[in-house]
Amino acid sequence: MTQNTPLQSGRPVPSRGRQRVVSAAQLKAMGVPVGRAVERCGDGGPWQQPLPGVFVLHPGELSGPERLRSALLYAGRPPASGRRPAPGRTADPAYGDAVLTGLAALSLYGFAAAPPAASVERVDVLVPRVRRLRSAGYARLLRTAEPPRPEWLDGLPVAPVARALADAVAGLGDAVTVRRLLTEAVRGGHCEPAVLVGELNRAKVLGRPQVVDAVDSLLAEGRAMAEERLYAMVRTHGLAEPLWNVDLRLPGGPHLGRVDAYWPDEAVAVELDTRAPRHSRQDERHEAEWSAYAARREHLERLGVTVVHLTPEKLRDALGQQAAVVRTALMAAADREPAAYVMILPR
Repeated sequence: MTQNTPLQSGRPVPSRGRQRVVSAAQLKAMGVPVGRAVERCGDGGPWQQPLPGVFVLHPGELSGPERLRSALLYAGRPPASGRRPAPGRTADPAYGDAVLTGLAALSLYGFAAAPPAASVERVDVLVPRVRRLRSAGYARLLRTAEPPRPEWLDGLPVAPVARALADAVAGLGDAVTVRRLLTEAVRGGHCEPAVLVGELNRAKVLGRPQVVDAVDSLLAEGRAMAEERLYAMVRTHGLAEPLWNVDLRLPGGPHLGRVDAYWPDEAVAVELDTRAPRHSRQDERHEAEWSAYAARREHLERLGVTVVHLTPEKLRDALGQQAAVVRTALMAAADREPAAYVMILPR
């Protein structure tokens, strides 16, 4: 009997696209008893049950999308309490709060360094920590107290790139693969290095030998990319050419800090912030960096120097808007009190 043949319930079972992979609850809603579905998964039967409560309506190998959907359907089964995800959190209620992450998610983002979805050994799925469901077959459940807001790719909920990378790296021991994944994330424009480092810090994998060297290279490369965007912003939006990459110092006094661009006539400085996000402040080193940055900025502003704070994300996503911010600061210089005299030294 083909997959389109009506069952004893008198209702046809859809077999195309996503409906080739269905949960027991979905079959029941179609009028197909679970017992009948299990019978059709016997030796030589037209269906199969790769995971508990999940049925694939054809024999043979599962495609990559079918493996991912089946893992989500298994992980997204309603808990015993019947609690469903908050309205609007997911586009498909059958997935509940489940979100793809790790290598499976990276395969959907098109990472060349990630294996195809059909050959990912374990499909990692994030679920709320309160879920009691266990991993089964190729579906590996990762409990989290802070489920990310998913992206939707091919109709599937997927963790943001940085989170998926951190979860993938947590399960990898091969330094070459780790470096390839992290490098592709930055060079491919999937995410900024600082955001990625923040997620790696959250996952507590920054100290692993296979991660340390790769992260140092990424931060240096990320800063170089941000500087190129800053150069492009000045030149393509008609801003006056600043002094690039200089140190500021009071005559005979202390060092005031380094800035990425400085307009001496207007006393306007631009500083690129390529540090990790704030949640990494739990680390003492990051706390010290934040304190030093804030103190330096306040000191400069007390001297009458306007400091414009730009991030790589802002330069990537809204270059024109950031150019307008800098132009406004330069134009406002005429209405301010003259700044203190500072010495300008090349780095």
